[in-house]
Amino acid sequence: MQFADLDIDESLLQAVAAAGYSRPTTVQTEAIPEALMGHDLMVGAPTGTGKTAAFLLPCIQHLLDFPRRKIRGPRILILTPTRELAMQIGEAAETLSAGCGVEVAYVIGGVGYEEQEKAFADAVDIIVATPGRLMEYVRNHAFPGKTVEILIIDEADRMLDMGFIDDVGAISRAVDRRSQTMLFSATLEGLGLEKFAAEVLHDPVRISSSAPRSEKRKIPQRFYYADSLDHKNRLLRHLLQQEEVGKALIFVKTREQLAQLRSFLQSSGIQAAYLQGEMEQEKRSAALASFSSGQVPFLVATDVASRGLDVPDITHVINYDLPYSADVYVHRIGRTARAGRKGTALNLVEAHDYPRLARFERYTGERISRRVIQELRPETRIPQFRGKRKKEEEPEPRKRTKDRLRNRRDKGKPDFAARKAARASAGAGGTAPVQPSSQGARSDSGDKPAAGSGT
Repeated sequence: MQFADLDIDESLLQAVAAAGYSRPTTVQTEAIPEALMGHDLMVGAPTGTGKTAAFLLPCIQHLLDFPRRKIRGPRILILTPTRELAMQIGEAAETLSAGCGVEVAYVIGGVGYEEQEKAFADAVDIIVATPGRLMEYVRNHAFPGKTVEILIIDEADRMLDMGFIDDVGAISRAVDRRSQTMLFSATLEGLGLEKFAAEVLHDPVRISSSAPRSEKRKIPQRFYYADSLDHKNRLLRHLLQQEEVGKALIFVKTREQLAQLRSFLQSSGIQAAYLQGEMEQEKRSAALASFSSGQVPFLVATDVASRGLDVPDITHVINYDLPYSADVYVHRIGRTARAGRKGTALNLVEAHDYPRLARFERYTGERISRRVIQELRPETRIPQFRGKRKKEEEPEPRKRTKDRLRNRRDKGKPDFAARKAARASAGAGGTAPVQPSSQGARSDSGDKPAAGSGT
């Protein structure tokens, strides 16, 4: 299928071609026709499969099909969890709507309130916002939600993880005159997400799209075992000095760890940019710009950048600290091998991290292979097993019998079954010998031992 087969405007086709898109991806092929028909959508698709264009193209087509009336205010509202992702979606909207006369604005943290509030009064068509900042305008009754015609909720699973669902629900109620809602998520699993979707969507078309083999990005995954923090630092320094590591994104867990690593890299003469939470937007933008342009080859980031960072030529993702959950791991390594390029994921693993590798392998269905740098070989032994060993089948336990004195003397309890059978036989008009029990021989009377074996 080609983009021309999706019934979108010629100006959009030209913008798509100029952006370098040759043909629609699977999720675009499935979602765009349903969105153009005005249906609510609940779409699950892996990261990097073209979700952004899957909702932007129908939105821009809607703006072309239904020109603005005299009423001002945003017509399309796109909610996304992070500033970085908001900026990238906005840039993609500007690229895909080039020549269509569409105005795009942002409502995100780190930017002055007054500057953003002006967008509400202007003839802005698309607003891309983070929930936290937009909620401040909603609470102050400064957001004209009644003008919104289409609501897009992007990365809904991440919204849930970050605790934004209540804010998104409140924003959804503030734009209650909309005609269409589209929810996009890397995964549609979880009762929390299902419950939230039931609140904001009306009779949605569900699309669960897995990338076909031609779209899947095989990312080689490797790990290096580290004895200690010092050993881990030396491993990282060695890796960053390799020629094949052209542009690397390095993930750490906390701001404190980022500060420690920053000091180490600076002392090693390695130039890197840094991205973490609670940074001013100007500093964030400068760090991303220097990394994206190649001015600085390495970017050290906390998980604030694990979603939404779209730099197409990242050659390596390095997990200096492993994440706790497998889905975060997948989103981290998904920052490489984008737009058809190759990429590699490297993991620096200490003993306490080792069990997580098995969890990540089960989640991705792919092997994380071990690598050793000869001059930096670990001195401690690597844990023998990853995850739990499969419990082997055990033989049936033998039944133990008590060693009683009466058994050794060939004496035991009377055989009541044999007695009953003998009495029944005698009552029928005959006599029958009583067979001694296996535990000892007693007479029919059961009072004294029999004098002989006959009757």
